[in-house]
Amino acid sequence: MGGNSFGQAFCITTFGESHGGALGVVIDGCPPDLALDLDRVQAELDRRRPGQSALVSPRKERDQVRALSGLFQGRSLGSPIALLVENEDADPRAYALTADRFRPSHADYAYARKYGHSTWQGGGRASARETVGRVAAGAVARQVLEALIPGVEVLAWVDRLGGLQAEVAVEDLDRAAIEASAVRCPDPAASAAMVARIEAVRRRGDTVGGVVRFVARGVPAGLGEPVFDKLEAELGRGLLSLPAAKGVELGSGFLGADMEGSAHNDAFLPDGLGGATTRGNRSGGVQGGVSNGMPILGAVAFKPVATIFSTQDTINRAGEAAEIAARGRHDPCVLPRAPALVEAMVCLVLCDQLLRLRAQTGRVGPAPLRPVDLG
Repeated sequence: MGGNSFGQAFCITTFGESHGGALGVVIDGCPPDLALDLDRVQAELDRRRPGQSALVSPRKERDQVRALSGLFQGRSLGSPIALLVENEDADPRAYALTADRFRPSHADYAYARKYGHSTWQGGGRASARETVGRVAAGAVARQVLEALIPGVEVLAWVDRLGGLQAEVAVEDLDRAAIEASAVRCPDPAASAAMVARIEAVRRRGDTVGGVVRFVARGVPAGLGEPVFDKLEAELGRGLLSLPAAKGVELGSGFLGADMEGSAHNDAFLPDGLGGATTRGNRSGGVQGGVSNGMPILGAVAFKPVATIFSTQDTINRAGEAAEIAARGRHDPCVLPRAPALVEAMVCLVLCDQLLRLRAQTGRVGPAPLRPVDLG
């Protein structure tokens, strides 16, 4: 199985299955002699883990992270950093009852047709539990970003759930407001309605999806590699690799398709520091595939969880018509845990692009503007 690595200058490889012995990540390319706090890595894993509230899967995992290599006395060595999280509450018995049948809208059937041999114990590599490794790596990437460009901040929150829309002033948003909500929606009224929606859906044995929105502040101009490694292309690739992600928007996204250029363009204004700011940010902080110094804005759409607790039509592994009814412990909605995943992928992309810029230019910030020489 390929496709388990992400990034070039800051490259991660995740490993492990949802019901295997452990999950983890190997990080290659972390600069040496940086202070890395494993407590901050643990804090991000705690935001992602199951069992944290009545709104998510009741599987009880501490997700306690261990560093196997790459760190000494709290600082990076420059060698690969290996982080491990053991599975403590894996229980494949519920899956044994339907092991010979494919779960609708899960990866089981596609994996079986691709590889021939695949696990029936949970989702294996397709499970959202795989994200343990990337959340841990994202927490390291965040600390690298903060060390090289102080003031950078990446936040994600639940913006829409089951058709319920939040009203959020992004410019005033902080982490505390997001974490004050069980569903990680900083609009108190919308948050309460979303919680009620998840609880109602769970009682019916059904599931619901929604949208996570994100902002990255303090990102310097100059990140991104035209033509194929544009910043929005890398963000799209990383975010669409998340389990249950079905769509990504940057800036105005699909709404921009209905606008005229005169309304959509972000006019440049002097920033008083030898660079520019923009009037409006419909570009979402990225132009020509490269960051322009404005906040990077985007959103990720997550589909409803595929596991529902009612009988569905399917086929068995002999290709015969069958029925299936789910068993086990599952999320009625991935949204409460998804902000940690989105933030991790955004941090991984930004860290990789920042280190690529530094390797090319020796800088971690924008080049100075120069007058045009017509000679």
